[in-house]
Amino acid sequence: MKLIYVGDPMCSWCYGFGKELSALVARVSDLKLEIVVGGIRAGATDVLDAAGKRFRLQHWQRVEALSGLPFNREAFMAREGFVYDTEPVCRAVVAARRFVSGDALLSVFRAFQNGFYVQGLDTTDARVLSDIAATALAAVGVQVNADSFYLAWAGAEAIEETQRDFARARALGVASFPTLLLEEQGRMYAVNSGYASVNALEERFNQIERLVA
Repeated sequence: MKLIYVGDPMCSWCYGFGKELSALVARVSDLKLEIVVGGIRAGATDVLDAAGKRFRLQHWQRVEALSGLPFNREAFMAREGFVYDTEPVCRAVVAARRFVSGDALLSVFRAFQNGFYVQGLDTTDARVLSDIAATALAAVGVQVNADSFYLAWAGAEAIEETQRDFARARALGVASFPTLLLEEQGRMYAVNSGYASVNALEERFNQIERLVA
């Protein structure tokens, strides 16, 4: 069985969902995890105005209430001229796949989320992403300096692979993030779309297991 997680590090619901998915992976330790980045606002060029920021804070408030995870609203509101383009951070996840996979890659994915939502960092900036990645990879036992990661992130291979991820997300029929799918013997089963607790995820996982047994 393989669990396929389709998400975007700069999607607030994916941020809230992260700790629930990590808990599920810990409970079902023999489950293979694949991460596909979806590009919720990949290639965006519009500068986020005050109204756009307030709209996102409404979502953040709901995610915080459900997940209990913190948000750095002050840093977000204070950032001027911010273009909410999620391609760079999605590509950083793809670049990280050269070094780690499975739950280790999920840890790096969540480090990018923490950088944006908690530390208030600009995760559209390649050098910021490279610093986060180097620290997160070291935490899972992989030594890659920020400059080496930047070269992987900036290369044509990572750019092309990121676009393939976006296309795959569409081919899988994913309409919203986060989405969790289970692949078993060539068949795909929907586990969850949107935020869900680890208990709800485990219950659904067990239902599917009984179905395919």
